[in-house]
This record gives sequence, structure tokens and C-alpha cells, in this order.
Amino acid sequence: MIAILLLLPIGASPVLAAPNSASAASTSHVYLLRGVLNIFSLGLDDIAAQLRAQGIPVTVANFASWSSLADEAAAGYKSGRIKTIILVGHSSGATALPDMVARLDQLGAPVKLAIGLDSVFRTKLSGRVGRYVNFYIANGNGEPVAKTAQFQGKLENIDVQNVPGVGHMSIEKNQIMQRKVISEIDAVVFGRSVPASGVQKPRQAGAASAPRPGTASTAAVR
Repeated sequence: MIAILLLLPIGASPVLAAPNSASAASTSHVYLLRGVLNIFSLGLDDIAAQLRAQGIPVTVANFASWSSLADEAAAGYKSGRIKTIILVGHSSGATALPDMVARLDQLGAPVKLAIGLDSVFRTKLSGRVGRYVNFYIANGNGEPVAKTAQFQGKLENIDVQNVPGVGHMSIEKNQIMQRKVISEIDAVVFGRSVPASGVQKPRQAGAASAPRPGTASTAAVR
């Protein structure tokens, strides 16, 4: 028995218990929605390239295609080809995300993660989404996202005005923000932890309780 145990590779059990990263990546799909003019959201192409390098399928399109993309994602989800739907949008692409979330919920394909990058219009969430993260620039034109009574999930509005070099036209190109977006996606796809140092909760008088599912919270990124 001792001889058999010695022949086993060290760390064999953790490897066998670990999830299949390649499978998790291939059955996920990230939809990145550009703003009004495609030339102003080119940072999404950089994010797409980094995700593809990890084996994650990606679609980059203009925000105006959100409805047809939702139909496409729902079809993939129902066929089993897609198990994890993730949405990312910049500017008008971020404004379209709540509509796409609601549409996918109606089609029976819930969104696991949605990330908005500085929507310039007030939007409201309904439908199901595991986690909705809205990065906005409070001292610019960015707006927080509200939730309706029909919303199921977790909403976070995060002010990024203090991120060096961030602006409405550069938020998706900013390397700090790109790393933040990719780390959020990796946490969902691969089960990796999101660096806690990137988010600081606003200081409040007294101890604050942890947000419950379906509640909105605010934070600031430095």
C-alpha cells in the first residue's frame, strides 16, 4: 500500500477535483457592445483579444444589434452550446445592457454577469442576472443604474472617477479598467477571485451590513 501511494503524483487529488478550465471557457460567451460609433469603443477589441487568448468565445458588435444578439445567445443557451452568458457594454452599449438582460430573461436564458462602462443615460434593471456591475464616472456624464421590482440578482454601481486617466471616451481603453473587467469575467468563467484591493466601499457612519441578493450597492474604484 505504501509503495502504491508513493507512486501517485503529488497533488493528484486537487487536479482531479479542479474544474475543467477549457470546458468552462468554451461553453461561455462574452458579448461586447460598442457605443454609437464603432470607432469610439475600440478598447473593447483589446478586451476581446485578451479573452480569446484564454479560450473564451467573444462577439463584438454595435449596441444596435443587442436584440438579435440576445436571440442568438438564447438559442445557444437552449442548445447547451452556451452555459454562461456574459455582457459588457460601453457608452450606448452600456445603456442597452438592461434591455438585453430583460430580453434574455424573457427567452429563458439568464445572464450570469453584465458589466456596464459609463452609460450616459439613466437605466432600470428588470429580469434575472447573477451580477450586474455598472462602472460609471460620477463627475462626468455617467449615470448609476436603478433596479425595478422585477429585478432578480445583485446590482453594484461603482464610481471610477478617481481611476487615473479615466474618461468617458477612454474608460474601455484604460488598462486599469480593462484588468478589472477581465478579472470580473475570469471570476465567473474560471472561479478565480477578484482582487479586493480594486474596490473600496464608501465610508458610512456605523457598521454597514453586506448587501443581500437583489439589492443595489455603491463603491469607488481607485
